[in-house]
Amino acid sequence: MFSTNLFAQPKQKIAGGSDAKNWKLGVALYTFNPFPFPEQLAKADSAGLKFVEGYTFGKAGSELKDSLIMNLSASGIEKLNKLVKNKGLRMESIYIVGGKTIDKWTREFELAKKLNVRYVTAEPPINLWDSVDSLAGAYGIKVALHNHWKGVSAYWHPDSVLAALKNHPNFRVCADIGHWPKSGINPVEGLKKLEGHLIALHLKDIAAYNDPKLKDVPVGTGVIDFPAVFRELMRQKFTGHIIIERDAQDKPSNLPAVVQTVRYYYDQLGLRPVR
Repeated sequence: MFSTNLFAQPKQKIAGGSDAKNWKLGVALYTFNPFPFPEQLAKADSAGLKFVEGYTFGKAGSELKDSLIMNLSASGIEKLNKLVKNKGLRMESIYIVGGKTIDKWTREFELAKKLNVRYVTAEPPINLWDSVDSLAGAYGIKVALHNHWKGVSAYWHPDSVLAALKNHPNFRVCADIGHWPKSGINPVEGLKKLEGHLIALHLKDIAAYNDPKLKDVPVGTGVIDFPAVFRELMRQKFTGHIIIERDAQDKPSNLPAVVQTVRYYYDQLGLRPVR
């Protein structure tokens, strides 16, 4: 059973945060989901970030007739690549929804390949684990298993993620540490369970444990002990992506909260922003 006792301790900044200088800080474009792709990129750029994670059910923008990204033609996908490049950003991952049939997963892997991502973030159905793993191998793109909370996700508990990883060499992990507390899971203990498999984190905070109805709050204002999270990642010699994400939608946009998170991140680690 996971405990929450760690979070009764005072939160302290990290000494030696320079060990994290090679982490890839970015933002999930879903954070800006009321806006089309070009505006999402502009907001990511305004936050001073280098990396972005796309999602296939987002709108591509007026130039592409507001088509969903998952429905774009090859020429439309190339336009997205140019938009990312022109902003000086890098999109090394994308969240894909797949579906109940392998044909739908194949289509989204095709899209991911054309977008030149290194991995897809996803929650494949249990009965398709073998097929999705094989697809990932064929396309040379890893699958980062993502977790929502108990009752809506097969991956809500780290043990269920470990079960999915077994005998699936192309599966890795994108741990959403803001969702874990909704199921009563201490993020630090969750990360320890998944040591050796992590290639990304979704960075968000939550106001309380064991309440799946809660929306996230700005990082550093909730119950998650981020210094402890960062120390654990350093202990594991983590070198992957740290992807800021907000599910809640502030008005007029989540950009101020993202900027606040970027400042908090660098302040806690004692690092200077890099672009």
